[in-house]
Amino acid sequence: MRNLKLLRTLEFGDIQAPGKPQCFCLRTEQGTVLVGSERGLIEVDPVAREVKNEISLVAEGFLPEDGSGCIVGVQDLLDQESVCVATASGDVVLCNLSTHQLDCVGSVASGISTMSWSPDQELVLLATGQQTMIMMTRDFDPIMEQQIHQDDFGESKFITVGWGKKETQFHGSEGRQAAFQVQMYESALPWDDHKPHITWRGDGQFFAVSAVCPETGARKVRVWNREFALQSTSEPVAGLGPALAWKPSGSLIASTQDKPNQQDVVFFEKNGLLHGHFTLPFLKDEVKINDLVWNADSSVLAVWLEELQRDENSALKAYVQLWTVGNYHWYLKQSLPFGSSGKGKIVSLKWDPVAPYRLHVFCQGWHYLCYDWCWTTDRSSGHTWSDMANVAVIDGNRVLMTVFRQTVIPPPLCTYRLLLPHPVNQVTFSAHPEKSNDLAILDASNQISVYKCGDSPSIDPTVKLGAVGGNGFKVSLRTPHLEKRYIIQFENSEDQEVNPLKLSLLTWIEEDIFLAVCHSQSTPQSVIHHLTMAPSEVDEEQGQLIVSSSVTVDGMIISLCCSSKTKSVALQLADGEILKYLWESPSLAVEPWKNPDGFPVQFPYPCTQTELAVIGGEECVLGLTDRCRFFINDTEAASNITSFAIYDEFLLLTTHSHTCQCFSLRDISFKTLQAGLHSDHASNGEILRKVERGSRIVTVVPQDTKLILQMPRGNLEVVHHRALVLTQIRKWLDKLMFKEAFECMRKLRINLNLIHDHNPKVFLENVETFIRQIDSVNHINLFFTELKEEDVTKTMYPPPFASSVQLSKDPVGKKLDLVCDAMRTAMENINPHKYCLSILTSHVKKTTPELEIALQKVHELQGNAPSVPDAVSAEEALKYLLLLVDVNELYDHSLGTYDFDLVLMVAEKSQKDPKEYLPFLNTLKKMEANYQRFTIDKYLKRYEKAIGHLSKCGLEYFPECLNLIKDKNLYKEALKLYSPNSQQYKAISLAYGDYLMQEHLHEQAGLVFARCGAHEKALSAFLTCGSWQQALCVAAQLHLTKDQLAGLGRTLAGKLMEQRRHSDAAMVLEQYAQDYEEAVLLLLEGAAWEEALRLVYKYNRLDIIETNIKPSILEAQKNYMAFLDSQTATFNRHKARLLVVRELKEQAQQVPLDEELPHCQESDLFSETSSVVSGSELSGRYSHSNSRISARSSKNRRKAERKKHSLKEGSPLEDLALLEALKELVQNTERFKDEVHHILKVLFLFGLDEQGRDLQKAFESALQLMEKSLPEIWTLTPQQNSATPVLGPSSTANSIMASYQQQKTSTPVLDADIFLPPKMDRRTQWKLRLLE
Repeated sequence: MRNLKLLRTLEFGDIQAPGKPQCFCLRTEQGTVLVGSERGLIEVDPVAREVKNEISLVAEGFLPEDGSGCIVGVQDLLDQESVCVATASGDVVLCNLSTHQLDCVGSVASGISTMSWSPDQELVLLATGQQTMIMMTRDFDPIMEQQIHQDDFGESKFITVGWGKKETQFHGSEGRQAAFQVQMYESALPWDDHKPHITWRGDGQFFAVSAVCPETGARKVRVWNREFALQSTSEPVAGLGPALAWKPSGSLIASTQDKPNQQDVVFFEKNGLLHGHFTLPFLKDEVKINDLVWNADSSVLAVWLEELQRDENSALKAYVQLWTVGNYHWYLKQSLPFGSSGKGKIVSLKWDPVAPYRLHVFCQGWHYLCYDWCWTTDRSSGHTWSDMANVAVIDGNRVLMTVFRQTVIPPPLCTYRLLLPHPVNQVTFSAHPEKSNDLAILDASNQISVYKCGDSPSIDPTVKLGAVGGNGFKVSLRTPHLEKRYIIQFENSEDQEVNPLKLSLLTWIEEDIFLAVCHSQSTPQSVIHHLTMAPSEVDEEQGQLIVSSSVTVDGMIISLCCSSKTKSVALQLADGEILKYLWESPSLAVEPWKNPDGFPVQFPYPCTQTELAVIGGEECVLGLTDRCRFFINDTEAASNITSFAIYDEFLLLTTHSHTCQCFSLRDISFKTLQAGLHSDHASNGEILRKVERGSRIVTVVPQDTKLILQMPRGNLEVVHHRALVLTQIRKWLDKLMFKEAFECMRKLRINLNLIHDHNPKVFLENVETFIRQIDSVNHINLFFTELKEEDVTKTMYPPPFASSVQLSKDPVGKKLDLVCDAMRTAMENINPHKYCLSILTSHVKKTTPELEIALQKVHELQGNAPSVPDAVSAEEALKYLLLLVDVNELYDHSLGTYDFDLVLMVAEKSQKDPKEYLPFLNTLKKMEANYQRFTIDKYLKRYEKAIGHLSKCGLEYFPECLNLIKDKNLYKEALKLYSPNSQQYKAISLAYGDYLMQEHLHEQAGLVFARCGAHEKALSAFLTCGSWQQALCVAAQLHLTKDQLAGLGRTLAGKLMEQRRHSDAAMVLEQYAQDYEEAVLLLLEGAAWEEALRLVYKYNRLDIIETNIKPSILEAQKNYMAFLDSQTATFNRHKARLLVVRELKEQAQQVPLDEELPHCQESDLFSETSSVVSGSELSGRYSHSNSRISARSSKNRRKAERKKHSLKEGSPLEDLALLEALKELVQNTERFKDEVHHILKVLFLFGLDEQGRDLQKAFESALQLMEKSLPEIWTLTPQQNSATPVLGPSSTANSIMASYQQQKTSTPVLDADIFLPPKMDRRTQWKLRLLE
């Protein structure tokens, strides 16, 4: 759905040269044009507008002096810096343009009618006057000469397998007589030049020749290969024209055919059979087709036509039409009317071989024209609901309009057609935001037709409905109507005849003002015209456009874009410079467009599509080149963009990686946007989505979710991009338009939790509005069933930018309960009978389903059914409830209500056998009320409620209750049911204590025993767990004797010693066993020096100091010194080994790829043909080991896990094992600070200064060694060590393999703490200054 937009026109008129031009060729490297005339060659530079070379062929005798000579072909030879010229008299001349030397390389006596070079310039074909063809090499060595007219079909002759005869075949409406008709050959067309025409395929392997057969007088097309062997001959085609053009892509050969009532462009296959056609918009014998020319990429076919003489007084015209194909339909995109006489008559036209959309035209009056086109999509640019998302497609004198807001119609169909009197060249929509559906159409006669949307007093005959019309259909579409046609008056009509495309880049900027660009004929300047509407003086029905003002700009303007929001206009010059056009100011100034830093903006390459957008608060110019390079201001943001569009606050792009990206421009910075464009995947799922290969953006429907894409073949696809969908839903929710949001979310499968999670506070305040707008029980139930506790704005649909709405989140309470309660209250207020099923759903959907309440409401319906029209019966309500909840679960809950009527109602709907549940229910009815409820709760396994009911049944049921308590471990719940002074309470406590003893919870068991008065059991429990304070308290309550208390104390001390609690054991021995000597020995064993001294001085036993304390202190000091020596030596050894291991790993990563590669699972990175790892090596390594690996037991796995970090030299993770060992050494040394501090104090106290000083120095040196080594050992963080493979265009095979080797030995995530250095607390005061 694209049109051809004229970018610029390069014009060079009145070239001073002798004679009349006959043909021309292009010198693409030099940018010049070579023109042949009856006098010689002229080389013209159209940019500099000067004649560079002039070579006369008359002086050397190659052309006659009387001017009757003719040059039939000119070809620039790139590698020889020469030009090959063929004359009609038969000479082939090689002209050196630098030396002007002429060399005749061959001559044909019968004359030459056509010269054609192969695309690779290796071969040249000459068609002679004797109807022969001569093939020569590039050095003009003859290869072969053959007759053009061959009797043989060619090497690709069809094979007849002999299935039936022509006479016996079915001939359709022509009847059986068609089998006996003799083929009648029609002679060539009256205006045929009877010359052979040659065309080459794009790869130069084949060429086709169209010539008039001398026997039949009709034209035939023959296909030859590069070796000059005839391949095929075309089937007889009546009225075949002389024009011939082989599509460069190689699929079809284009020619023309006169039919009884029309003229067609027909296509031949290489085998000579017809394959498709399209009809030209002319009557029979109205025009003749002079030439067909394909552009370089085979996308545009140029047709050069000329009107035939009908009467003597009529002014004849010539036309150049540009045709394109899409979805098997041929569109006429541009029509250029020229004069067929005078200086405006076309001599020849050619497409540029480098720039595929550049057309060169040379006219008879030495006038050269060069047109540059590009593809564009003409779409309306509004952003409100009123914009209908119109897209206009030019097709000759019709404009095919598609209204995407209401319907999506694939081309070539359309919503409606606008019929114009002349072929259309440009379409522009109004830039006014409120009138974006209005459009203006510029046709080939330079008339502008203005169509406006609105109420028309009568039916417009120029508007015809397309695919939406038909008999019996009422069209709800508002079509535009033709308001008026405006004529643009040119001062010099002769210029218009020579250059039919004077105006380009037509833009409807205001209600009555158009902007248009004209390019100067003599200077590299452009003029911007303001065209203002005015009534016509001659015809009231027509208007005229007056040039109210003009601005001249230095440079060639190739694009003009305006913003409907800011009214800014940006111009792009041919060199990429961007200018700002202040069209609203009185001075109409043009100034450079500046970026936020204040520098002028200039695209590095000219862009074919430009748009204005506000990014991060700054208005920027966006551009896309024909090479898919995307620029924002003067910075290249991406190089793989195939199309883009600006919609509201969004930038949408399609890429070569077959994705469509959507960025919000509201709060985004340029760097963030550039980073998003360079990433192939986005963390936020809203930004990127996959699309079909080759998709391009057509348009976006404003205030909707539809994005229209077109595939390369031409068919359309509608996608709902997640970013557009969620943004539109958020807008609807902000405006409390719940119905629109709900319908969109239901259709596009967006999680309905977003309705609440977008703004919980607002939703809960407007629940009643939500219900009234939805107004459907099924839809409300659907909303309930999708509810979940998760906040989807944090998981599935995170907002693209920080919003103030997020601050009002997290109301108190669970989301499910809050929503269910709020909606149930609202529905009960509105209409409880209508929303009965939804109310039941709100009970079931709660965090803890309220099935009993739901069942009770169903039971109430059964008792008194309401007579309201919208009411639901109990039968329907129960059926619906059974859809939400399993019937067996519902039966159990109904039984839990102790209402047997309700139980029977549910049971009847279940698959249960009445013989099973009726006897059970009858048995229950006969029981006492509390025991009945106990039985039901026990059946339902609600044991807490069961013991509650059983406790009310009397003492005779207590044994049964106690057994249930023991069986289900319901001790805590049971203790709440009885008073603490009762025997039942004591019995339950004793059972509870025994249970805790079995679970080895001895201290808790002792507390339970002590609370219920079982002191002997409590003492045993406290003794077992070593709780000496509680044990002694219980012993006091048992009134033990002094000896028993002493024995208890020794037993407790022994238990405490087993637990390494020396201080507690010493206290028990001293206070309760009165054995202070043993207490002192225990304190010395536990290194509690100061406490031992306290007891010595308390009991005045100073002799113990010399006999026990001092020797123990000295022994401890020696042990500390030996420990520190061992720690320091081990630390130094591990540290040195770690540095060696790291150096070896670095060397291993630099091993060249051609050396042996370690076997690893990442070897799949390389191709199967790679010599890195051979198949035999892989099979030999793994073929015998799979069974052993798979059969590894869990015990072996645990063993392997323990040995994962081995200190053995050469192990794969030796560096990690060393790190782990070093960390453990540092932590163990750090723990001894307190112990060293205490022993230093007693060493000083007893005058052992030397030993204290040695210990303090040794400990200090060990700590300093470890602290200084920390930065050297712990150099890597887990993030730095986890080697991510480096891939990309700048990576080499060595760098990729090195990264994979590093990744193979990288640290698992679970061992990440090894890389964190141990903490050493300098604030701990362990040193004793007295020993310094």
